[in-house]
Amino acid sequence: MKKYNIILITTDQQRYDTVGELAPDYMRMPHTQYLINQGISYTNANAQCPLCVPARISIMNGKFPQTTGSTTNCETTDVMGTRNTLPDLMRQAGYQTIAIGKMHFGPQRAKHGFDEMIIPDDYYRQMQRSGSLIQPMHHGMGQNEIYPALSTVPEPMTLTSWISEQCVEYIRDRRDPSQPFFMWCSYSKPHPPFDPPEPYYSMYRGEEIADPVFGDWSDDEHAPLAFKRLRQMWGYDKISPKIIKEAKAAYYGLLTQIDYNMGRIFSALQDFDMLKDTIILFTSDHGEYLGDHHTAAKFFLHQASTHVPFILRLPPSMGHKLGGTKQDIPVTHADILPTLVNLAGGTVPEDVDGQDLMAVLEGKEKPRQYVEMVSQMGMLESIGITDGEFKYMWYLEDQCEQLFDLINDPQELKNLAGLEAYKGVQEELKQALIESEQTKKLNYVKDGKLTTIEPLNDDERHRRANPWPGYHTEYCDIDVKH
Repeated sequence: MKKYNIILITTDQQRYDTVGELAPDYMRMPHTQYLINQGISYTNANAQCPLCVPARISIMNGKFPQTTGSTTNCETTDVMGTRNTLPDLMRQAGYQTIAIGKMHFGPQRAKHGFDEMIIPDDYYRQMQRSGSLIQPMHHGMGQNEIYPALSTVPEPMTLTSWISEQCVEYIRDRRDPSQPFFMWCSYSKPHPPFDPPEPYYSMYRGEEIADPVFGDWSDDEHAPLAFKRLRQMWGYDKISPKIIKEAKAAYYGLLTQIDYNMGRIFSALQDFDMLKDTIILFTSDHGEYLGDHHTAAKFFLHQASTHVPFILRLPPSMGHKLGGTKQDIPVTHADILPTLVNLAGGTVPEDVDGQDLMAVLEGKEKPRQYVEMVSQMGMLESIGITDGEFKYMWYLEDQCEQLFDLINDPQELKNLAGLEAYKGVQEELKQALIESEQTKKLNYVKDGKLTTIEPLNDDERHRRANPWPGYHTEYCDIDVKH
């Protein structure tokens, strides 16, 4: 069996509607479009737990967050170890393995089966030791603020550019050319702060950027308690429409910068005549509300947060005719391990939850019927399930239920829960969620019913509504451009 090089490219916090025909017409994403034209686009890809670490654990071990119990930004050693992880299985299949970029492992230097790791800490240490008077992140913006800011370093000195340069150097100089390689290139953007360098900072500021969308359930009168609490805690309800549009322009700029840098990696592969023999899988760990439904960030289970791009580009030398095709089957991050390991000629452990997408495509496996989702950040708990047509959600604190028609209402503007016409669909999805969760670690079912949690007391509610000053609470209507 021929051994193809394999590259997994991930972004952090990229919405599904920023690629292909769903992206705004003015967005420039030629290298992402190249992958779409040559690959299989999975249009129903879901982040089962829309948070950085749980998504990466699923990528590494092929298991659902509900199976491992990993639903927060926790340490990863006990969950993943070093055996039968994605890179370890690749090594067993004869591949050299390297991780470049944001892994978000804990401890950070835990290799979890990789031969080599190059992480953002190396970049920041290099920048500090350079003695340069200009340093990244000196604009003072926080890691969860969506206010736009200009990067304090030029494009070649940004982390995005540095990650790409490390990938290019590996392809050109540092790999063993007698062995195939598996590379995970993990960009830390467009996760906040939204601070692209020029020309990307200004690239979309003059465009007619669409307003956020607001569901009939998303105002303070109708929103779930946990949903309202997040925007109160982090001040998302104080951001003006003008700032939201500028934030979206910066967000799109970060994505175009990533796209440009992906082109550098593709060019390096082409220089060594390797592009035609390289499998590339592109996805993101979760999405970003970006002002939709009066909030930002991720955590909850609406499409803006859970629906991610997912493109599998098989090399032309495999002789397939799948370029430019679409698949609407439900897929998750857990599918990455069995899919790539089988493409590498390796052996997939029997206890993984994920599916080999090639086996599904070839009719050897049936696609899953449902994808379950969970959000478990403190008091922001909710669980959900989707069959690709409808999505059902349950909020533990106030027993709020939501049901959305994803085919006719993909932006989830109308909550159908409780409507007589959709009673059957709601009950079917709810029972499927109950039956599945009974076998999982998270204890969301008791006596055949979905569980609840005690509401916050008055003191705790006041504290959450009045966080300490300076933590994502103050947004000024000025242009932070240094």
